[in-house]
Amino acid sequence: MALGEIRSRIQSLASPYLEKQATVRLPLIELTGGEPLLQPNSLPLMKCLCDDGFLVLIETSGAHDISQIDPRVRRIMDLKCPSSGEVERNRWENIPHLKRTDEIKFVIGTQEDYEWTKQQIAMHHLEAVCPLLVSWVSPLTPQQQDKSLKKVPEGQRPITRLQLVERIIIDALPVRFQLQMHKVIWAPDERGV
Repeated sequence: MALGEIRSRIQSLASPYLEKQATVRLPLIELTGGEPLLQPNSLPLMKCLCDDGFLVLIETSGAHDISQIDPRVRRIMDLKCPSSGEVERNRWENIPHLKRTDEIKFVIGTQEDYEWTKQQIAMHHLEAVCPLLVSWVSPLTPQQQDKSLKKVPEGQRPITRLQLVERIIIDALPVRFQLQMHKVIWAPDERGV
């Protein structure tokens, strides 16, 4: 779909809200799902949406350069933990490009992930950069496991949601714990939500 067509569709969907902009805050648009920065038109689309008055957010894996994202866009950037098997893809060069309105997210599934997260926060002084989010990743059910998925590295010890929250409280970790609401509302294997 062409950039102009995407923009036109968004404007038509948002027009009832835009007409009331004196009393209603402009709509929020979030680019997420897969990796938005892999889409060739994501950068110009975000700029156009900001120009049109939308509050624009992007959720990104943290593996791609964020420096070219329009500065009006709020970034939610992952730092991949050890159990993801993706730590080597973290692009540490992105940290200086984050603003106070952005967020860094850690998805934690093991005790090792938690310890690694604590180390990164301290080593990079991340609490001074922007707000920090922690999500708990629930273990996959057997029917969710696929051969294409990376296996959790050997030696990783699972952490429960309760254990994670208790550790955050005990350590006074400067993070906000968040739930993956789609997994609370719908069944974990529900598609299209």
